[in-house]
Amino acid sequence: MLSTLLIALIGLLVVNVSPPTESGQWVRQAAVIVLGLAMIRLWAMLLFRLLLPVLRIHPPRILEEILVVLGYIAWGLVLLRLAGLDLSHIVTTSAVITAVLAFAMQDTLGNILAGLSLQIDNSVEIGDWIKSGDLVGRVVEINWRATSVETRNWETVVVPNSVLMKNHFSILGKRRGNPQQWRRWVWFNINWDTLPTQIIGVVEKSLREAQLPGVAATPAPNCILMGFENGYTRYAVRYWLTDLAADDYTDSIVRTHIDAALRRHNLRMASPYYNVLTIKENEKYIEARMKRHLEERVLALRKVELLSSLNDEEMVVLADQLKFTPFVTGDIIMHQGAVAHWLYIMLSGEVEVWVELPDSGRKLVDVLKSGSFFGEMGLMTGESRTSTVIARSNVECLRLDKDAFQSILVSRKELAETISAILAQRLEEQRNRTPDSALDAEGDAPRRAELVDRIRSFFGLNKH
Repeated sequence: MLSTLLIALIGLLVVNVSPPTESGQWVRQAAVIVLGLAMIRLWAMLLFRLLLPVLRIHPPRILEEILVVLGYIAWGLVLLRLAGLDLSHIVTTSAVITAVLAFAMQDTLGNILAGLSLQIDNSVEIGDWIKSGDLVGRVVEINWRATSVETRNWETVVVPNSVLMKNHFSILGKRRGNPQQWRRWVWFNINWDTLPTQIIGVVEKSLREAQLPGVAATPAPNCILMGFENGYTRYAVRYWLTDLAADDYTDSIVRTHIDAALRRHNLRMASPYYNVLTIKENEKYIEARMKRHLEERVLALRKVELLSSLNDEEMVVLADQLKFTPFVTGDIIMHQGAVAHWLYIMLSGEVEVWVELPDSGRKLVDVLKSGSFFGEMGLMTGESRTSTVIARSNVECLRLDKDAFQSILVSRKELAETISAILAQRLEEQRNRTPDSALDAEGDAPRRAELVDRIRSFFGLNKH
């Protein structure tokens, strides 16, 4: 704009200092016209982009464009008047033409007025997510004719302003005085034989502890019972989405956490109940599949150093009682200070081991990968957890409970001494990887004899 103004001024200067000619007059008139248009545009920019923002007034952009156009028209009328034309005759004789043009341009005028209304009353602002019919997207531009909306599918939909004004639309995630977040619904079904209070408690606890990306902490996610269908109860998890562009992705994350939480508590998703004719599987195939499944679990148990002294028969007994326990990224698998009488064997994934220290707060002390195990002190002595374990990625574990180990220790009491030696060595290795401040907080590591007494007392071996 400044370059145009400069060119017009230079043109006038050159014409004025040059000898008067007919071509010079044409250049002078053209320079005057361009100079007037440039001045109108410049004053509009100064008013709307410098002066009004200083006064904390932010009019819609479309108002600037309309006033500039009106200024251009006024400048044209002034030039015609200076040329000697009578504007009153022009206005009188063009009444019919004006009416015809207004009728022909009623859609355009409607779009202009609608766009002006949308911005003046702040019905829609740039960056708002809107939903109108099947259209869901983010507003990226509101001009004199239409509103441009970008969808999540990388489409730009151009909606005439008049159409937007005539139809109702929703502004997603917007509530006065609150941050942008949109409530989403995730549905799932569970069999009738499980108490609804148990389902709700398990799901809500898992989601609130996980701190999922894209899920608002306040309001917290909640689970509600929605009804009873054909053979199952229907539930919904309601959470508040903070990144409106990642709705499907965040829904998927929430679903995986729901599924993992239910599986950890031996709760399964349900499907509608129907009477279906089934064909019995081949017995040899079933037997082979179960054998392969058992062999895989025995192989996982043999990787646990703590159980290396068990014979093949005892390994098979334990393998048959292992529970498959999945976790997803962000799940808290164990809480420091909690009491749980089981051990986890990792089949896949990675977990982080954190220790809460009195003086320096929480510290990362280890990262365990596939093939590792943790929770052995809770299984063997019943002591509370000494660290917090968090899933760094999606993790699949096998869980060994105290009850499964009880019968083996009762029948072979000498195992307590062997296991205590391995356990003492493992505790010493863990202490070497733990910060000094954590060592002070935990105290001295128990010796082998002390561990033997704890194991026997915990499993009641002294009574047998």
